[in-house]
Amino acid sequence: MITKADLVSAIADKAGLSKAQARDALEAFMASVSTSLKAGDEVRLVGFGSFVPVRRAAGLARNPRTGQRVPRPASASCRFRVGERLKQTLNP
Repeated sequence: MITKADLVSAIADKAGLSKAQARDALEAFMASVSTSLKAGDEVRLVGFGSFVPVRRAAGLARNPRTGQRVPRPASASCRFRVGERLKQTLNP
């Protein structure tokens, strides 16, 4: 597993940035992706993959312990679709 701190260190090393600059760049990236997804826009990184916003309508769910049906509120999430280059890297 790679943590955010590990990712910041890797970005700093590969891009020749300080860790503070790399952290700021990563924070800016995450904020931009979050803002776009919240607005309902897909974020496409060619070759790497796409973050796709997904909306789930309200409905009924079942409590597995009691079997009782309970209302489930509408929710928003995102899915990641793997890009071709990343897929090739993972499956040589």
